[in-house]
Amino acid sequence: MMRFLNILVVAALIVAAVVVYRVKYEATRHAEEVARLKLEISREREAIAELKAQWARLNRPDRLQALAERHLSLRPASVDQLNNLNNLPDKPFVDPDPIGSMLEAMDGSGTTDPTATGSVRSMPVPQRRPQQGAR
Repeated sequence: MMRFLNILVVAALIVAAVVVYRVKYEATRHAEEVARLKLEISREREAIAELKAQWARLNRPDRLQALAERHLSLRPASVDQLNNLNNLPDKPFVDPDPIGSMLEAMDGSGTTDPTATGSVRSMPVPQRRPQQGAR
């Protein structure tokens, strides 16, 4: 019996050693992965800082002004290019009472087709125009 117990303890020690070795190996692998990711993050941060510096250099106002003068044929706006408010188009009319417009469009007797459900219009609804002075 004692011999069986000794063999069982030795086997348990071997299994424990294998488990500890496996855990150590996994921890080492994870530590290497963390170190690799940290290095990658620092490289990306350096690349972002470099790109921000390039962007700032490319967007300098004096550089953009020189490029605009060289490549674009722009002139300052003259007085005859300005316009007054009277020449603007009228604001589109939005009917404030669409139901009233539909009622006015119906015939004078006020009767409609009893089979109509209202989901489809049977006749076009004319748009009411505002009177000249009532804008």
